[in-house]
Amino acid sequence: MPHAIRQGFSQANSAAKAVAELATQLDQPDIGLVVFFCSSHYDRRELAAAMNKAFPSKVVVIGCTTAGEITPQGYKSGAITGVSLGRAIVQADAILIRNLSSFGLTNMLDAVRSLNQRMEVLAGPNHSLETFAALFIDGMSGAEDGILSALQTVIPDIPLFGGSAGDDLAFRESFVFAEGDFHSNAAVFAMVNSSLPFKVFKTQHYVASDKKMVITGADPVRRVVTEINAEPAAQEFARIIGLDVTELSPLMFATHPVVVRVGGQDYVRSIQKVNPDGSLSFFCAIDEGLVLSAATNIDAYDTLNVLFDDIEKQIGPTQLVLGCECVLRLLEREQIQDKGPMGTLLSSKNVVGFNTYGEQYQGIHVNQTFTGVAFGMSKP
Repeated sequence: MPHAIRQGFSQANSAAKAVAELATQLDQPDIGLVVFFCSSHYDRRELAAAMNKAFPSKVVVIGCTTAGEITPQGYKSGAITGVSLGRAIVQADAILIRNLSSFGLTNMLDAVRSLNQRMEVLAGPNHSLETFAALFIDGMSGAEDGILSALQTVIPDIPLFGGSAGDDLAFRESFVFAEGDFHSNAAVFAMVNSSLPFKVFKTQHYVASDKKMVITGADPVRRVVTEINAEPAAQEFARIIGLDVTELSPLMFATHPVVVRVGGQDYVRSIQKVNPDGSLSFFCAIDEGLVLSAATNIDAYDTLNVLFDDIEKQIGPTQLVLGCECVLRLLEREQIQDKGPMGTLLSSKNVVGFNTYGEQYQGIHVNQTFTGVAFGMSKP
């Protein structure tokens, strides 16, 4: 591809072979940044060793495990996919945020400030005008909301996107890659300055309906709702959407999310599961007093086409889109059997990314969303 962008993928069974095939496709002189997304089925130790062998230590290499991969050929599973960007078009740096369950806010903010200062050295004092941020975080940590809130205090004017790492719907452990290894209970935060036009975006295909519900009982730390409208949560949610509580399932939750309004915009909150006690576990922050609306579905394919049309009006044809798409969107595509056409559309727009356990957009953690950064061609 022109302008020092390369993309690729492999479905080789062994981690070493998969990385070798990917690295061959990403190879180019003077790489500044490599971003990759891999199935959790790969042996992480073998994969990390292969990545460290494939790319020089001076190259910033970041990534995470997934709940599905978006490759140059559309949706895949059991794969590794990624991109390389040359120093001719990007200056990038990243930090690893460890121990999310007990992270020290002061230390993290100091690290982000230090990263911002290093970016000033790399790209100049006005680097923020042409810089975006990316956050990949352990999707089982439950720490997204706190991390994002903290980050926004340090870089309020830099657009941010990201995704929560997955483990192919096992919901046991997920990992981010930074500093040459995979880490759980961690996040990798990158800042990227680019000479290309770019656009950080978010889209969703759900809007609020007139069916309202109030969270009257919740455990915000565990993201668990015990009561809705002063009734047992699962039972009341099922009633509102016109189902019996026995019909609630992961696939049903994928097609029946809820919406919260923040700052004049609708953001989707998705339910993960029904617990044995009749409570509901959410993928996002939830608290007592929050007013939610049952969501109404609009056409996802058309919505995505509109998004790309809008992006291209602003920055021209996309030569690369780094995308983070909620795994619940993928499950919905599989249910209505249009995964193939959607994958073809993503491929036609040069999307490389992964299916997530949640998405980050600016300072908010969301679900059922497609977010990312799109790169246009050279500036005039």
